Amino acid sequence: MESTSLLVIGAGPYGLSVASLARERGIATTIVGRPMSFWREHMPAGMMLRSASTWHFDPTQVHTLEAFLAERGIAPADVDPVPIELFLDYAQWFVRSKQLAVRERMVTRLAKPNGRFEATLDDGSVIAADTVVATPGIARFQQFPAWAERLAPSRAAHTLDFVKFDGLAGARVLIVGGRQSAYEWAALIGERGAERIDIVHRHETPRFDRVDWGFVDALLENTLKQRGWWRGLTQAEREAIARRFWEAGRLTLEWWLVPRLAHAGIHRWPSTEVAEVENDGARGAARVRLSNGERLDVDRVVFATGYRADLAKVPYLVDLLDRIEVAEGFPVLGESFESTVAGLYLTGFLAFRDFGPIFGFVRATPASAQIIVADLLRRH
Repeated sequence: MESTSLLVIGAGPYGLSVASLARERGIATTIVGRPMSFWREHMPAGMMLRSASTWHFDPTQVHTLEAFLAERGIAPADVDPVPIELFLDYAQWFVRSKQLAVRERMVTRLAKPNGRFEATLDDGSVIAADTVVATPGIARFQQFPAWAERLAPSRAAHTLDFVKFDGLAGARVLIVGGRQSAYEWAALIGERGAERIDIVHRHETPRFDRVDWGFVDALLENTLKQRGWWRGLTQAEREAIARRFWEAGRLTLEWWLVPRLAHAGIHRWPSTEVAEVENDGARGAARVRLSNGERLDVDRVVFATGYRADLAKVPYLVDLLDRIEVAEGFPVLGESFESTVAGLYLTGFLAFRDFGPIFGFVRATPASAQIIVADLLRRH
């Protein structure tokens, strides 16, 4: 059985960030996962990120995205917005620059039988660790409306799983949802030759404009300065911050989408929802009635319906679930991201409830790593 001081499960932004800092601080660290797998496998080619070139993984501020661009003679102003392909290149460069040895396996089971953790990998090997940082991400937490189960699986998918748009020429596509992913998927699908795209959502049509995310900097500074800062806020203060995120990330979509949505076949149905749906087996399509009475025949339904935390959906945690306190699907975390299982830290999207909305974004990865590694060093 292999042994390590720290095991990091997950090789996305949060996992790579904490692993890099732990190694630099002298903590024996093993990282298991497929580097940036969610980004590579669940984001379509041609997608643009909402983050700026100032968002990166490195808590030491050395191997930043801007440093990566400078090394290649690229001005940050020339990557606005940031293409997914460029960001993935940055991630590869970060791993090489930090000399991170990532074991590209999957953890199938995590247990703590005798004071230490034991992680079983998909090849049958076992790693014993004093502490564990788990970064499950959002891939397991997709949500659907109740009526989705009435559709044939071959005709419907969440944006998470619908990232290949070949073969859509002449297709009729219904997109359920009205935020950034819904409208960007509409643009990408339209550019692949779909005949008609209907976007249906319950709220008004969002505005399209440049979003200034600068307000998050003060939130992260406060998080680093004061342990448990978010939970120390009043309910009114937390709600005010949540509204700011809602306005920036939900009510406002990216300005660069506007010309790409000029496709004649894109139809928007704001303040509307799906009222009835049935499969038309003979035609291999779905028949949909909207709440405004409109009827649509569609070949594919795409759910841009977001994610909802549910810790029970993380399969490798099954043996520890009865020891992890959970609230509203999120783990209850201490001031340093430690769960109620001593030595098990959970960060990223699952820290949203106890650390605030910014922990659903890449921007918070360096802060998360600094807090966790500082706590690990105190433990040792």
